[in-house]
Amino acid sequence: MCFWRQVRNVYLRCGHAINIPDELIVCDSSRCKFSPNHPASCLPPTCKQSCCQYRQYPQQYSPNINRFCPTCEQAGHR
Repeated sequence: MCFWRQVRNVYLRCGHAINIPDELIVCDSSRCKFSPNHPASCLPPTCKQSCCQYRQYPQQYSPNINRFCPTCEQAGHR
């Protein structure tokens, strides 16, 4: 199923966090109405019974990066 990926980078040296824009991850399933492989001929009411009608919950990542954030690096922190 298709889903959104949400990433928040946490910079350990300064403690700042930056949210990366959400990214749509598209699946290859013909049974997902959001997939590019979903046939145009699959229409309600059959589609509602046989295909996923919603995206999965977003994947959420929060990697801890052992350095300063880009703003602090530009300010000269090392």
